[in-house]
Amino acid sequence: MTAIFEAALTGWDWLIDNIIYVNLLLSVIIVFFQRRDPKAVWTWLLALYFIPGFGILFYLLIGQDFHKSKMFRIKNVEDKMRYSIESQEEMLRSFNHENLEDPLVRDYGDLIMYNLKTSGCVMTVHNELEIFTDGEAKFEDLRRSLRKARRFIHIQYYIIKNDELFDSIVPILIDRVRNGVEVRILYDGMGGRFMPKKRWEELEKAGVKVGVFFPALLGRLNLRINYRNHRKIVVIDGNIGYVGGFNIGREYISRDPKFGYWRDTHLRITGDAAVGLQIRFALDWNYATHENLFTNMAYFEAEDRTKLENAIQSGEQRLLAIQIVASGPDTLDRQVRNNYLELFHKARKNIYIQTPYFVPDDAILSALKIAARSGVDVRLMIPCKPDHPFVYWATYSYAGELLQAGARCYVYDNGFLHAKGVMVDGRVSCYGTANMDIRSFELNFEVNATIYDEDVTCELEEIFRNDLYHCREITPEIYEKRNLLIRIKEQGSRLLSPLL
Repeated sequence: MTAIFEAALTGWDWLIDNIIYVNLLLSVIIVFFQRRDPKAVWTWLLALYFIPGFGILFYLLIGQDFHKSKMFRIKNVEDKMRYSIESQEEMLRSFNHENLEDPLVRDYGDLIMYNLKTSGCVMTVHNELEIFTDGEAKFEDLRRSLRKARRFIHIQYYIIKNDELFDSIVPILIDRVRNGVEVRILYDGMGGRFMPKKRWEELEKAGVKVGVFFPALLGRLNLRINYRNHRKIVVIDGNIGYVGGFNIGREYISRDPKFGYWRDTHLRITGDAAVGLQIRFALDWNYATHENLFTNMAYFEAEDRTKLENAIQSGEQRLLAIQIVASGPDTLDRQVRNNYLELFHKARKNIYIQTPYFVPDDAILSALKIAARSGVDVRLMIPCKPDHPFVYWATYSYAGELLQAGARCYVYDNGFLHAKGVMVDGRVSCYGTANMDIRSFELNFEVNATIYDEDVTCELEEIFRNDLYHCREITPEIYEKRNLLIRIKEQGSRLLSPLL
């Protein structure tokens, strides 16, 4: 141990002695060999030269981009092969579908086509949807659905913690395995770093297949802060899918005093859109475990589709149009961000946003400011407390800029707001795992459900309005009165926003 410590000190001494040359080398790499946003380039250069040594450490932890194309080459090819076939077939099928006679879907036809052509996001209409805003209710429903699984259960969360919530799910999974159900769990190597390895081994011995996305190289030390899989997906029998903001941990069921009540939004989708979630899970699982789920197409067939179709034909159930939109650093287009951008451009009456982190890029911020100045009712709801301080104060700064454009901003005071979604004109809504920030747009793997339906969107807007009773509004006058310390925190955090 002493030898390792001495070697570390020697390495640090060498770094300090050669700091100028190391900074110069990294500067050349950042400027000439990595395709980055100019603001991010200047931010990294400032970090390297104004905080020498630590700037290099931060770059190695969260800025390194050396192997990005190599890391995702296989995954990107897999996506393109599958989607190049699907996009041609499904485009013809979808645009002859009876639901496109609906003015709402027709008005958003260009967005539907964009999502389809760039990432194979097929619009499906044979769906049911239920909205959860409380963790206890969501996980109780999930456990009830897991108990009914007959063929397979596929679970993917960014964070899975070893606590009472996970304990309530594990016995159900083991029971289903004993009854012949295939169970797979995929978690992120950063988000699941505190789960004891022994716990995973116990599950594997019971027959549960476990995969980890970007595992840590040295125990719990994970140097890859970027490129995290932030998705939360559960698919049961190809027919039921869950997607949204809740992870598996006691704070998500409001049992952590640090956060208090946890206000989130999660969707339960029954029908064809669950297959879209299943495709996304399969691509991530294939990459992480090298088990190709596409060799068995039974995973991608909605088991109870006929039952739902009959209900729609009989008038007991209406058509519900949904697109599952995913994005990540393995794709050339920023689909989730561009989907938001197009929704903002199309807004004529209102835009309601809920997000724990609001660190938009220039295009998103400009679209919202233009909408607000054009008479669109733009409202932003953010948390009252930070779980990531730098991101929180950057959020506060960008919220202030929206206020100046005529938008209205609210701080949720009833615990912690973690819901991630957008509602536009009472017609279209988009909820899922993506925050309204650069990290979600460019560096994380995310998935959202875009819902082209007035009833669902109005329900979500009603939830938003009810949340306002637990909020305090930040008016331009209140914002201007913030003290010097807050202004310093804002400016410092905003300077780092391209890296957050």
